[in-house]
Amino acid sequence: MEFYTLASSSAGNAALVRSGGTTLLIDAGISARRIAQSLAALGLTPDALDAVLITHEHSDHIRGLATLTKKYPVAVCATRGTARCLPCAAESIRVFDAGDAFPIGSLTVRSFRTSHDAADSVDYRIDAPDGSVGFLTDTGYVTGDAVDALTGVDALLLEANHDVDMLRCGPYPYHLKQRILSDHGHLSNDAAADFALHCAENGTRDVLLAHLSAENNTPTTAEYAVARRLQAAGFSLRLAVAPRDCLSDLHEVNRLCKKSLSFA
Repeated sequence: MEFYTLASSSAGNAALVRSGGTTLLIDAGISARRIAQSLAALGLTPDALDAVLITHEHSDHIRGLATLTKKYPVAVCATRGTARCLPCAAESIRVFDAGDAFPIGSLTVRSFRTSHDAADSVDYRIDAPDGSVGFLTDTGYVTGDAVDALTGVDALLLEANHDVDMLRCGPYPYHLKQRILSDHGHLSNDAAADFALHCAENGTRDVLLAHLSAENNTPTTAEYAVARRLQAAGFSLRLAVAPRDCLSDLHEVNRLCKKSLSFA
């Protein structure tokens, strides 16, 4: 089982999971052309996609969806509330309720509700016979549903959107700062560190920090905040930051592989 991010920022988000002949795209927040280019770099084409899983309807998560689904016959999976907001043909959408789990090829997808200013937002845990990967971004706090779904996951893509002090002292208008800091906004570095530690205590060994703000965070700031918390508790695992606008390194999940991992 392997996963990548194709882009990860407030300007656009997309990630890829593949295992056992099944390939899933999580969000399509960059252009269809960029999605195709990223897939080509991995030796794939959009025809290889078994489904696109949508977390919510904000433009940085669905920007390329309309063009992608017009050009390629790929299924789109979304909650009922999100589905009503999507710019693609209804016949291409597979609707589910937040909290549902369902198979796609060799993978099992489990959805769980998040807390964001969107119609019906969710994130996902994806399980394969050889491992599991979880996604948690675009949520104002770590919900109980997220804890239930992601505890014990092998690898985790985790939002570390902002440093609270940088945000409070930064250039954003007051109303936008309040939105980001609210329970329907985004996870801070400290919140990410707390949840990364919880996951590490329950077996997670690969954490990829995601959705960093360009104005209110830096990769070094985010990684340091999370690494400091993990190291203080005695945990050593793979920790990295997803690139904003290009393909990430390969993150490979294999429960049978017990090699020692350290901070990246």
